[in-house]
Amino acid sequence: MANRRQFIANVATAGITTLVLEPSFGQADSGESTWARINRTKTLRIGAVAGAAPYYHKDLVSGEWQGFMIDFAKGLAGSLNAKLDITETTWGNAVLDLQSNKLDVFFGLNPTPARALVVDFSDPLFNNAFVLLARKDFTPATWAELDNPNVKIAVDIGSSHDQMITKTCPKAQIIRLEKSADASLAVQTGRADAQVLVTVLALTVVSKNPAIGHVVLPSPVQATTTNLGFRKETDRAWVEYVNKWIAQTRAGGKVKDVVLANLQKLSGVRPEQIPAGTSF
Repeated sequence: MANRRQFIANVATAGITTLVLEPSFGQADSGESTWARINRTKTLRIGAVAGAAPYYHKDLVSGEWQGFMIDFAKGLAGSLNAKLDITETTWGNAVLDLQSNKLDVFFGLNPTPARALVVDFSDPLFNNAFVLLARKDFTPATWAELDNPNVKIAVDIGSSHDQMITKTCPKAQIIRLEKSADASLAVQTGRADAQVLVTVLALTVVSKNPAIGHVVLPSPVQATTTNLGFRKETDRAWVEYVNKWIAQTRAGGKVKDVVLANLQKLSGVRPEQIPAGTSF
């Protein structure tokens, strides 16, 4: 046990670039921590969501996974000298898959209070500013301009978009719809003046269908964070390691590079199309 504590201490003080995995801990048991399982199997298990470009994208012909979350996962696995094991899941099932120990980590969870009761979260991987997918002639400069009974804003019900605009613009008419695509359609058909989305999603929607409207970044910037989710467990070594990896990845500018590259490759969004003032 002393050797294992010393090993973790060395990881904490050393760089994150490369980790030499520990020798086998032997067979897994019900009390095995995620950190111990990764070291024993030299495998990193993640979940991926089909049809969620540019976060996740699965090529239907080759079966290959792409997307910036896949690229981030490859980077983390590489730092561990581990192979990547990808299991298809959904946004709704990802938390359950973590709880049931099907996954070691899930990239792309927003740390809501409800989720924090059942899973743990990393430090933020990147920031995702809230923007408006607005009709062509609607160009509010501030969020305060939207806080008006005459303004109609569409959101997918119960989402972080819904929570943010409800708190920020309580006087506006909030049109709550089941799906994000329904909210986009409300803007396109003139039922709503704008839809609230995070930057990455809004840019993807407009790139695929420019007729819907344009992306507006009101001030002051309101943002949510994109984090990694973990199974709750007593041993914090795995979470601590990932947080150090995130810090090094962000410090090296790799987060922005990965996000921009996948936005262009999978969504057709060029860097110059990203609203000024956006920071990942």
